[in-house]
Amino acid sequence: MTDTADARPEVVDQVALARLYGEPLFALPQDLYIPPDALEVFLEAFEGPLDLLLYLIRKQNFNILDIPMVDVTRQYLGYVDEIRGRNLELAAEYLLMAAMLIEIKSRMLLPPRRQEGAAEAEDPRAELVRRLLEYERMKLAAQRINALPHYGRDVLAAQVHIEQSLHLRFPDVTAGELQQAWADILRRAKLVQHHRITREELSVREYMSHVLKALQGRRFTPFEDLFDPQKGSTVLVVTFIALLELAKETLIEITQAEAFAPIYVRLAYTPA
Repeated sequence: MTDTADARPEVVDQVALARLYGEPLFALPQDLYIPPDALEVFLEAFEGPLDLLLYLIRKQNFNILDIPMVDVTRQYLGYVDEIRGRNLELAAEYLLMAAMLIEIKSRMLLPPRRQEGAAEAEDPRAELVRRLLEYERMKLAAQRINALPHYGRDVLAAQVHIEQSLHLRFPDVTAGELQQAWADILRRAKLVQHHRITREELSVREYMSHVLKALQGRRFTPFEDLFDPQKGSTVLVVTFIALLELAKETLIEITQAEAFAPIYVRLAYTPA
């Protein structure tokens, strides 16, 4: 026998009460402290005062439209007294309903009072009955929803691992996809290309001669007919400068009959 075996209690044919850190426990420790609330068993759990009232009414098959306030109030107060000794904070939620039940009970002992314009006196229990019926409808609806299959509780997503085939299969490429790929390449090429500026030498004197030649033999020429947009903006600018130089040298006349009327150009001299 080893020292470890000698340290175990000399108990033969006795079932261990529990295991503590892997070792069998054959008797409760003498200094074990068990809190008073550790071994309490709650047979019924209620979610609030209305839930408790509805339980008392349905359990005894009371008519919810004609609640016997004496019996229900006595049973309700008994439950409140029971939980006050254990959980005062929880009991506070039920004390307000207890005061309401006592008020309804006392109002039922008094002669009924009719309100103005009402055929019959209002039942003191009417508001409580309305709240109980509404709460019962919500509770039944919640139970029906909870009975539905829930993902993660009743239904789990199936996960299947499929190994990929060793044979590589390339996707088919259409002509439209090739066209789109080529358009993307061209667009990226335009973004990175360098901007080049070329210099075009144009002579104002040369275009002054062109304008004088175009005006010969014509009495009046519309201003816009002297420009050729197809030759580009540079030629248009040089032609306009040539017109200004000719007007400055009084070789041409630029006339207009009235405001916003067409502009005409003519020679200021008569060619020989």
